Parts: sequence; C-alpha cells; structure tokens
Amino acid sequence: MEKATFGAGCFWGVEAAFRELKGVLSTSVGFMGGTLKNPTYKDVCSHTTGHAEVVQVEYDPSQVTYEELLNTFWEIHDPTTLNRQGPDVGSQYRSAIFYHTPEQQAAVIASKEKLEASGKYKRPIVTEITPASEYYLAEDYHQQYLEKRGLASCHIA
Repeated sequence: MEKATFGAGCFWGVEAAFRELKGVLSTSVGFMGGTLKNPTYKDVCSHTTGHAEVVQVEYDPSQVTYEELLNTFWEIHDPTTLNRQGPDVGSQYRSAIFYHTPEQQAAVIASKEKLEASGKYKRPIVTEITPASEYYLAEDYHQQYLEKRGLASCHIA
C-alpha cells in the first residue's frame, strides 16, 4: 500500500472522484501545507493557517499506478486557477500535489511537463508541487461527505 496526497479545490468532490478508482483502498480528507498544528475546518477557512484542503489516498500500486492517480488529479480540476476552483476561492482550495517519495516527485514533474506540452491549457499550470508534510484529518462530517448524501458519483471540473 502507498500514499498519495492531492489538493484540487473543495475536498468533497476530489475524494469522491478518487474513491471510484480501482486499486484505491481508502481515502480521507484533511489539511496539509500549513503552519498551525491540528487545524480545524474553521481554522483553515480563516485563511490564516496556510493549509490546503487535501485528499489522502491509500492505494495498491499493483492495481492503480501513481501516474493513473495523477491523470485523475489533472482531469478533475483546473490547474491553471490560483487559489480557486469553481465558486470556491481561497488558498485552501489551491491546486497542489504533496509528494511522499522522490519517485512521486519525479512522476509529478514529468506529468506536469507532459500536460504543459500538450497545449490543453492556454494559461500556465499553477499547481504547487511540494513534499508531503504533517497531515491533519478533517472533522468526521467531512469524510465521504458526498457519499453520505447520495452524491458520490458527482465530479468536479
């Protein structure tokens, strides 16, 4: 089992998209990339902690590759908008990949370069690529939020 951590806007829809992939064993939503220890959702929404809303994915690399996870990440959001996805605005909604290993870092850079070279976007990709830091689990009511409401197959993008 391996871990991958992605920020692509509001974590509810991002989590639902990753949960649909074969080989994804579990997901959770939380916060990464900030300065406050043990932030709450309210803390993160105050725009003072520096955290991003993220989904942490645990996956079986024999069933789904990290590159496939990256493809899903790029497909489910707009990586050219800084600190915003759709109607959600703020640094907590930034496009971000938090890599856990040097191999993930290399894969992220290669994937981003390939996407940039494809010409799919007219604007530059602003996705933050940084080492994974302390992960803080969001409150329970955020976990599998869309599934709990019968909306699990909704995609963002």
